[in-house]
Amino acid sequence: MSAKNIPRRQAVPVLYTRGTHYEVGFDMGRTFASVIKNFLLLSGPLNEVYLPLYATEKGKNAYNETLESVKNSFPQYIRELEGVAEGAQVEFHKLFLLHMDDILPQSVKHLNSIKKQPVGCSTIIVNGEHERVLGHTEDALTETLNHYYFVVAHIINETPQGKYNVKEERFMSLCYAGHLPGYTMNYNHHGLVFSINTLSAEILRSGKTPRHFVTRALLSADNSDQALKILRDAGVGAGDGCSINMCFINDPSNLCYNIEMAPTEGNTKESTLNIRKIQTGEHSYHANKYERIEIEQANQIMLDSSISRMNTFGTYEPAKSKQDVINMLGDCSGGEHCVFREDGNLSQEVKTIAIGIFDLNEKTVALYSDNPRTTEPHCVLPMILKTN
Repeated sequence: MSAKNIPRRQAVPVLYTRGTHYEVGFDMGRTFASVIKNFLLLSGPLNEVYLPLYATEKGKNAYNETLESVKNSFPQYIRELEGVAEGAQVEFHKLFLLHMDDILPQSVKHLNSIKKQPVGCSTIIVNGEHERVLGHTEDALTETLNHYYFVVAHIINETPQGKYNVKEERFMSLCYAGHLPGYTMNYNHHGLVFSINTLSAEILRSGKTPRHFVTRALLSADNSDQALKILRDAGVGAGDGCSINMCFINDPSNLCYNIEMAPTEGNTKESTLNIRKIQTGEHSYHANKYERIEIEQANQIMLDSSISRMNTFGTYEPAKSKQDVINMLGDCSGGEHCVFREDGNLSQEVKTIAIGIFDLNEKTVALYSDNPRTTEPHCVLPMILKTN
């Protein structure tokens, strides 16, 4: 049985690790080396698009200017990724190309090579009087099924690191194999809970900060002002875009947020942000389409999928409880572009690979590898929060 044909596993791997950025990266790489190596073999975008472009002069230049930019802002996260590469005994440039994602083909205008897929995810926030919940489905290319893990890390540095002078980080994050924490569903010890929805702008920028590194930095935020500062990334700005659904569970305002982040425009040196506040009594749904920033969007099939999923959510009464969120995220109606994607067909190009239900009042996260409507969570983990 090849790695690609292994059916959905009823398993959620979780690694607890502590150390420097490099040591935590090395532990991730060493622990999940076989999963990372398999993923690098199976990844269509890496092998069919990114690596061939990396072998060209234009592609190598875009890679190098982006790597230099990230090294200047976040040298600690480059060390972390070097740790992953050395722990797994794989080549660093392959991992960095995965973090650049479509910045490389878009920035060198090699657009015909990108086979667009309806990857993405759906997030629901309920900010109720009695229940406060963030629920997130992680949808990815089928080769990512069974190629992910959760990392619970405590990073301690002797000296402040990077452009925000961070000495300590403690968080939990779902990681795609070989990827840094921060890009999917996460919480940190300051009580920040956030999930990411991939968004595809038509014009992406090399030499800027890839969204994977912006959201990795977000794991260090200790309040909403700092979180917005990290997303704005003044002096550089994002090279590609995403939607951030977030809340600080101990914030007395009880606000939640949905923030759309778009790549820097023209000569500006910060990300484009649109910030929506979700007040007590309100809810929010977001998928993989810019809803508020007017920008030319790429990946029509992902937009079609997002519209379909948002339409499905619209058939329900507004979500008010954790059970409402579970029912909606487990919905299999809507045809090809449904919310929970699993038709039992191993050739299906995109599947829902994991679901997280963050209970902001109970301060727990329930993790599922299968439909939450029909299965129990594999585990319900308490959030490890800093005590003042």
